[in-house]
Amino acid sequence: MRRNNMSATTIQVKQETLAKLKYFKQFEKESYDEIISKLIEVVEEGELREESIKGIGRGLIDVKEGRTKSINDLAKEMNIKL
Repeated sequence: MRRNNMSATTIQVKQETLAKLKYFKQFEKESYDEIISKLIEVVEEGELREESIKGIGRGLIDVKEGRTKSINDLAKEMNIKL
């Protein structure tokens, strides 16, 4: 959706790229700016997920190497009664 305070520019894209952008339209009046913004968000979220996956991998290594605490030990440290 075009905002009144948004400046616009023209970009050149190949016909096949335009067809791909049209494919991602969720509704008729959706602007290409909105589509490109959504695609950028998906890429950025994917990068975050990749970091999360690496963190999970490190956690699995910790478990395999015995660097863990039982729930009871953790509860004691945090003064939580189970």
